[in-house]
Amino acid sequence: MIRVLLFAYIKERLGKEEIVFNEQQMTVRQLRERLEQEYHLQATSSLMIAINEEFATDDDIVYAGDVVALIPPVSGG
Repeated sequence: MIRVLLFAYIKERLGKEEIVFNEQQMTVRQLRERLEQEYHLQATSSLMIAINEEFATDDDIVYAGDVVALIPPVSGG
């Protein structure tokens, strides 16, 4: 089980604080694709992704038991 924590507008849009995937492993790229296909999130390439509180690249692998955080870009002035 891979827990994906949601923040800011993603949390509001999906109406939940986390998503759970039952895979044993997937790459960050595959995770982005799943989010786009299953949750209709667009522009997931702009999201920073952290695995167990460490920033990750698209080629990093997420394993069962990991906690992933989706961090949307911050804007403001």
